[in-house]
Amino acid sequence: MTIAFQPSLFDQAGADAELEPLDGAMQRIDLEDGAWVDLRPGWVSNSDALFERLAQDVPWRADRRQMYDRVVEVPRLVSWFGQGAPLPDPVLERAMSGLNEHYRPVRDQLFRTAGLCFYRTGDDSVAWHGDRVGRTIDRDTMVAIVSVGEPRLLSLRPRSGGPVRRFPLGHGDLIVMGGSCQRTHEHAILKTTRAVGPRISVQFRPVWPK
Repeated sequence: MTIAFQPSLFDQAGADAELEPLDGAMQRIDLEDGAWVDLRPGWVSNSDALFERLAQDVPWRADRRQMYDRVVEVPRLVSWFGQGAPLPDPVLERAMSGLNEHYRPVRDQLFRTAGLCFYRTGDDSVAWHGDRVGRTIDRDTMVAIVSVGEPRLLSLRPRSGGPVRRFPLGHGDLIVMGGSCQRTHEHAILKTTRAVGPRISVQFRPVWPK
């Protein structure tokens, strides 16, 4: 796949991607109704190297879905790695392990799967939604997202109404949505007419018994 994007000014030329510490570096933002997000900007240093490998090596596919009376293409490329499946890059293996080590006091919240999305241009997007892990939307669950490539805005709003928060995520940034966030809030990557480069997001999720 041929890609072009604006490299990070903070990456070292020729250096491979590495994970920076999480302990003491996470910013907790408490939201309404027991929801929260943790932010760790630049968790993956030299993330451009990881972006390039994922863009080239991941088996991307274009999904289609039913939309009312017609079938439409999902406006992004996707790839899925279920429980026990090897992840497409050693950095992602270390990232999942590092997240589980950091959050292990949270009962039953081990990250076990990874879903990848490739947003190629500003036309690629995902609509407002809350993640459903298995069939347990009535349970609190964490979702961790690592973003590489150029930043896109992740928008977050309460389901009951209220202000929209916007987080520019790219170049190795980490956001973790936890508590009641998936039940009481919605998030989206909205289309934009601005000139934006490609971004890949990696969503780590737990597996709940059905």
